[in-house]
Amino acid sequence: METVELKVEMVGIHEKRLRKCLSKLRGIEKVEVDAYSQKVVVTTAAGYLHRNKLLKAIKRGGLKADFWSPQNELLSAYASASYGSLIRFNNFNF
Repeated sequence: METVELKVEMVGIHEKRLRKCLSKLRGIEKVEVDAYSQKVVVTTAAGYLHRNKLLKAIKRGGLKADFWSPQNELLSAYASASYGSLIRFNNFNF
């Protein structure tokens, strides 16, 4: 088994569209979607499906996708930390 981590821009109903694009490919065993951090983990049968074909299928479905990198992990952690501080900062009582 091989796992491929992807960063996919998802808003609203894009998860359903993503799963539909991936259902057309053979060799996919499991798809895990984390809409909050826009991370998709696809588990494939070893040597059956190439990473670039997976990315091409998602882009063909009209979604913006790229391979997940450690930089994306840092950006999502920073965004969640700053968003949390903004919520606390803007909590005024008038």
